[in-house]
Parts: sequence; C-alpha cells; structure tokens
Amino acid sequence: MKTLYAIEATATGGRNGRVKSENGVIDLEVRHPKALGGANDNYANPEMLFAAGYSACFDSALSRVIKLAKVNAGETTVTAKVGIGQLDNGGFGLEVALHANIPGVSLEEAQALVEKAHEVCPYSNATRGNIDVTLTVSNN
Repeated sequence: MKTLYAIEATATGGRNGRVKSENGVIDLEVRHPKALGGANDNYANPEMLFAAGYSACFDSALSRVIKLAKVNAGETTVTAKVGIGQLDNGGFGLEVALHANIPGVSLEEAQALVEKAHEVCPYSNATRGNIDVTLTVSNN
C-alpha cells in the first residue's frame, strides 16, 4: 500500500483516560459507558469514536461510488451503530450496523450503491472478516 495520509493519536489511561491526536484536534476524556459499568454516558468512548470514524469514512466512500456511477441522488447520510460484547473465548469483539439513506434512488439501487461502497471503504476493508457488519438502506 502506498500511504497517502497518516495521523497519530495517543491514549493515556485506557477506557478511563484521555485520547489526543498529534495535532491536538482531538483531545478528549474517555470513560466507560454506563452499560459497561461507567457512571454515565457523558463522555466519549472507543466505540463512539469508531462509530464516528466509520460513518464518516463510509459516507465518503458512498459519495464517491455515486459520483463514479453518475447517479443523481440527494445528500446521503450514514449512521454507524457499534456494539461491543464478550466472545466465546473470553475476549471482546465488535459488531457494526451501517444504515445509509440515499434520497432520490430506488431501494434496490440504494442497496447496490451501499454494497459497492462497502467494497471500497477503508474501514470496511479493515474490518472485513473480523467483525460482523450489516448494511441497511433507505431512500427518503
């Protein structure tokens, strides 16, 4: 792979600490969410950050696929829902549900565009075969 861009982020204190990007744009306290034993849901957590990154990346991939296919669609949105759970081996794993809304196209065309975006999105390529990713679409 020819690297086109790279950025570093450093975590201190794990899930109950701080994450900071090398350029300082991200500088957040992270805490366990309430569902995992935290006091509340008032802080960022690794799953939230992953959902934000995956949704942004996938929406960009989807926009590129739509542009290359010369499809006339409205403004797209992508929502990523990231779940964490315990695996049979005692470790932990992630799951992702991606929902894309593509106005102005049929549901069949929306599904085809999302499947193509899933082939080219860097997050999808990084997670393929490692975690379950489900894809759903709407067109309103």
